[in-house]
Amino acid sequence: MKTIIFVCHGNICRSPAAEWIMKHLLQRYSLEEDFFVLSRATSLEEIGNDIYPPMKRALYNKEIPFFEHHAKRITIDELNNADYVFYIDDLNKRYMERLFGNLPEKCQMITKYSENMSFIDDPWYTGQFDEVVEQITQCCENIITKLLIKERR
Repeated sequence: MKTIIFVCHGNICRSPAAEWIMKHLLQRYSLEEDFFVLSRATSLEEIGNDIYPPMKRALYNKEIPFFEHHAKRITIDELNNADYVFYIDDLNKRYMERLFGNLPEKCQMITKYSENMSFIDDPWYTGQFDEVVEQITQCCENIITKLLIKERR
């Protein structure tokens, strides 16, 4: 089983959304047994907190199942043991580099496999939760079809 970690600033909006969206899509592709998916923060600000309520509503509106969540900060062991680490924006990358130094190649921007998207805004500031769920869904779909399925063959 391979491990996928999604990382954002507080682990209450974008990264938990990516975690649950990816789990949902992996199930659709019958790949859920092949991957362990989790999400983490780069900061300590929201540790222990659940998914932010507007993000919960956006996931619910798109029929993405999710369960109780407690924000956690990524550790060096998690980073080292993961097969794939997808950060949501460049600031997340910089914070991980502050924590851990140079990042390995397995650390990639979530949008890497999406030709028409370079970053995903933080809905905490923009209020665009539904749009962010759409963007993350597209990114996760592309990660599955352009990376995970190809590597599986």
